[in-house]
Amino acid sequence: ACAAAVAELVTFPLDLTKTRLQIQGEAAVRRDGAAAGRAVPYRGMLRTAAGIAQEEGVRKLWQGATPAVYRHIVYTGVRMVTYEHLRDSVLGRAEGESFPLWKAVVGGMSAGAIGQFFASPTDLVKVQMQMEGKRKLEGKPLRFRGVHHAFLKILSEGGVRGLWAGWVPNVQRAALVNMGDLTTYESVKHFLLLNTTLVDNSVTHSVSSACSGLVAAVLGTPADVVKTRVMNQPRDMQGRGLLYKSSMDCLIQTVQGEGFMSLYKGFIPTWMRMAPWSLVFWLTYEQIRKICGVSSF
Repeated sequence: ACAAAVAELVTFPLDLTKTRLQIQGEAAVRRDGAAAGRAVPYRGMLRTAAGIAQEEGVRKLWQGATPAVYRHIVYTGVRMVTYEHLRDSVLGRAEGESFPLWKAVVGGMSAGAIGQFFASPTDLVKVQMQMEGKRKLEGKPLRFRGVHHAFLKILSEGGVRGLWAGWVPNVQRAALVNMGDLTTYESVKHFLLLNTTLVDNSVTHSVSSACSGLVAAVLGTPADVVKTRVMNQPRDMQGRGLLYKSSMDCLIQTVQGEGFMSLYKGFIPTWMRMAPWSLVFWLTYEQIRKICGVSSF
């Protein structure tokens, strides 16, 4: 959780930029008439990030960082412990031996899904708070005064179930991202240790984390787009979404209205964030394990 918090704060502006890009040009919003005739203010990653800094302030690049850190305390804490337990106790990896790819995939996807389910309410708050600056520029009233107010408001409007709005695409995304992140990191790391002259040091950790960030971005971006849109949509008094009935409905509407490549909106900042995120996380995590006297991951 400490390693994830460091990585999250370092790369958070890219996450905010990615979220804004994923919401732009939403076909369901145009059809609903809420954005009729309104020009999209930003195009592309750099102009989006620059627009946020210029129009909302540089500090707003970290808007939603607090629930993001809360999320990783739960999400990463659960997924890492779960993955190591599955790997060492359930799937039976022997120390120093290569781990079959299919076992790594099963362990990674299971750990990611379990961790994200528990952390989904914090992700919901993060996504909605990341859109507050845009709402202010559009002349809409702000929904939240802060993180705790956001939790209480969502809970009062939608009940406990409301806190888990969008959990299905969220869990799907986490399973795919973890299949790319944990599975790739461990597979590449042990391949390098067994088949090259590299040793278990920062160079090996850096190469492995770079590979894991790329694979995680490719696998997870479509589900991330769906998750962001489902979580950000307006809801009725019963907490039901007004734009999408389900994650599948969101997927179909997005592809039909904007084309297949719209599922990769925000891919560049996602990739640019995941690579350094993985690098910072894994380097920090390995060092914390070393300081605590725990064997390398």
